Amino acid sequence: MANEIEKKFLVRSENFKKEVEKKTRITQGYLSSVPERTVRVRIKGDKGYITIKGIGNASGATRYEWEKEIPVSEVDDLLNICEAGVIDKTRYEVKSGKHTFEVDEFYGENKGLIVAEVELSDENEVFTKPEWLGAEVTGDTKYYNSMLMKHPFTKW
Repeated sequence: MANEIEKKFLVRSENFKKEVEKKTRITQGYLSSVPERTVRVRIKGDKGYITIKGIGNASGATRYEWEKEIPVSEVDDLLNICEAGVIDKTRYEVKSGKHTFEVDEFYGENKGLIVAEVELSDENEVFTKPEWLGAEVTGDTKYYNSMLMKHPFTKW
């Protein structure tokens, strides 16, 4: 069993784009969006993935995650049976200190929302916060991609 530990933040400016090391377009849908077991399919660049995530701990920073690469053609097929609401975004990778932030800029019904995540080895690990980082939203379920497909940012 693999646990993922990450913290999530709002992004307050697009200054991060000056520091981008890599960017990738992502399209994803959910076969199941119940918090106890979200099942996501995703096309990330030219690769396909299926991911299962468990419910988060009390802080929302740690949760079970399992992911497997699958053919893009299978993701295309599975997207046809996903719950309504596809997530479309660009993921930017930005280094800050010894960590890499994954910054997601959303499109479609989530246009205007930009969030950043940093993966940690434990919840108390210290990391350098870039100046463009805004308020922490770790554990705030309305910022989960599985919720953004149901309740898009532009409708808040």
